[in-house]
Amino acid sequence: MSTEKPVVTQAMINAYDEYTHLTLDRRGFMEKLTKLAGSAGAAAAIAPLLSANKASAEVIASDDKRLEAKDVTYAGSKGEMKGYLVRPKDAAGKLGSVIVIHENRGLNPHIRDIARRVALEGFVALAPDFLSPLGGTPADEDKARDMFTNLDSALTAANAEASLAYVAKTDGANGKVGAVGFCWGGGLVNRFATISSELKAGVAYYGVQPPAADVPKIKAALLLHYAGLDDRINAGIDAYRKELQAGGKSFEIFVYDGVNHAFNNDTSAARYDKKAADLAWGRTVEFLKKYLS
Repeated sequence: MSTEKPVVTQAMINAYDEYTHLTLDRRGFMEKLTKLAGSAGAAAAIAPLLSANKASAEVIASDDKRLEAKDVTYAGSKGEMKGYLVRPKDAAGKLGSVIVIHENRGLNPHIRDIARRVALEGFVALAPDFLSPLGGTPADEDKARDMFTNLDSALTAANAEASLAYVAKTDGANGKVGAVGFCWGGGLVNRFATISSELKAGVAYYGVQPPAADVPKIKAALLLHYAGLDDRINAGIDAYRKELQAGGKSFEIFVYDGVNHAFNNDTSAARYDKKAADLAWGRTVEFLKKYLS
């Protein structure tokens, strides 16, 4: 029996991106992956390397004694929002707050773990479930992904503002709020920055850029992380940079060469890049401390 690790090619990663972000369904993805891999058996072995592995989602234990973490509900723009609130225990003084915005899989174990990582850096962290208007994030990631097509974009942005209002007033918060988002969440950070006068700092990981006409409304400082191989998202970088510069906005853009979309997600073996993820994370923490302290 062969124990060799399956080879994951860029074409396979591109097919997975088409499946998770564009129009390819699960059956179409597996058919394409089978052709690329050479057999159904090879495709079956490669698919888990491309998708997220919930078993490896917990870098910081959910019961870490350094943290206070709990599920919360709070008032959204219309109806109730669900979320995950984490703060350091025994913090000296009040802390800045960070809204952690999930990918198009919803509030899953990986994003909860990211919230705990943020809290350990000295922030109050709130990870909202933006699928709350549709009943909340389901366990099945394919179902969660499908639900995003039914989200109202205006309501979603308004719920981001409601999340800001909630976390700014939680115990131990200093009232300054930033946001960090990944993939779908990165796009929401960009859009959120165009509507919020209270957002102090936004960090978008490989997020879709907002409409050019909305960029002048941005007040928050921005840190924008992009993956060098992510042609779909990167197509909008130059235009976004031009509008940010024209408006005199405070922003930084970093493109990490040779890495894929979702390079920060350490539950996806094929796309995670530790070197780029660590570098981007260090920059993210430094940036948030600068604007939220």
